[in-house]
Amino acid sequence: MGSAENVTWLQKLSEQLNIDVDWMDPAYTLSMPIVPHDMTSNQGWVHEQMCNPVNEELFKSVVKEYKDQGWLAIYTRMACLMSKANLDNIQGRCLLQTLPSNAYNTEKTIEHARAYAREFEKLGVSKDRFCIKIPSTGPALNACPILKEEGIRTLGTTLFSVHQAIAASQAGCLYVSPYYNEVRAHDEQELWPKSDDPALLHPMSPRLVQILETYKRLYKETGKEQPFLKNASFISPQEAMAAGELGCHSATISHMVLTELANLPYDGSKQPGEGVNKPAHPYKNAAPTPERLKKIAQTDPLIGPNWDGKLSRTDIDYLANGGSELDKANEADPETKKRLREALALFVGAEKRSQAKIEEAMKVL
Repeated sequence: MGSAENVTWLQKLSEQLNIDVDWMDPAYTLSMPIVPHDMTSNQGWVHEQMCNPVNEELFKSVVKEYKDQGWLAIYTRMACLMSKANLDNIQGRCLLQTLPSNAYNTEKTIEHARAYAREFEKLGVSKDRFCIKIPSTGPALNACPILKEEGIRTLGTTLFSVHQAIAASQAGCLYVSPYYNEVRAHDEQELWPKSDDPALLHPMSPRLVQILETYKRLYKETGKEQPFLKNASFISPQEAMAAGELGCHSATISHMVLTELANLPYDGSKQPGEGVNKPAHPYKNAAPTPERLKKIAQTDPLIGPNWDGKLSRTDIDYLANGGSELDKANEADPETKKRLREALALFVGAEKRSQAKIEEAMKVL
């Protein structure tokens, strides 16, 4: 890596956790100074890449080949083709998200995940090179145990709470992806809790610590593998660095923030806190919560000063009765309810734009 003076924030963070690229452009991924672990995406990124002039001829050919199967078949094929284009540029898996419009429909979530798997199989992509993002609702997470039995691994996304993380563990997810910031904060700066010390001061940091501590305890008590925590939705490079100190196992980072991280020279004396080097396994002999962050595990700023201090129970079956217990818990937590609703609405909007583009192309091709 070179001398300490030449280390960047990105290089330092890569020592502490797996860096994932939250962007689908192969040219950008190839240009990165490190090889990212996974490539993540959502309906917004799929739509942007589908509209990229570089993919215009590919899009037309897929529309012609699949138009008799409907818009969703075309969408799914394109998403898998664009993901495969990045496989040689990453170490691990490419991740695609099931339709957010089906977030409360178990069967349709299963159907779309299987459709992704079929397209990946046609492209020669093995199941250990992709993962399917599933919204953290009761009905959608109920798809995960079924998919796991078929060798299709999943990630619990649109996740904002400890109870959602427990449900994702019960569902057998490989990863969970808590959103550090609510989706509206990326465009509405007044909603962003900007800080030079987000690990200690960001209102989502306590929930991340609580999720990690819950998973460590569950692993110790049951011996069952717990999801790896893939933190998401960063607005600043400081927030990405906080993921390392908090003990997250990976961070999926937009191309904008990745570029900032790659251009910042690292000086540990100017960091509010530092993470430790990533372990071989996240839960075996897991490192304790950093001393300076232990106190925030006893707080929940997203609820406020009236929080009763009680963490979500791990003995509740959140997947029972179609996931009714999880949906009830989501409804009872105002911030999770709001942030989940807004995230799904954002992704449904992108889904509908893709559908309109595809259906218009089907008329003329």
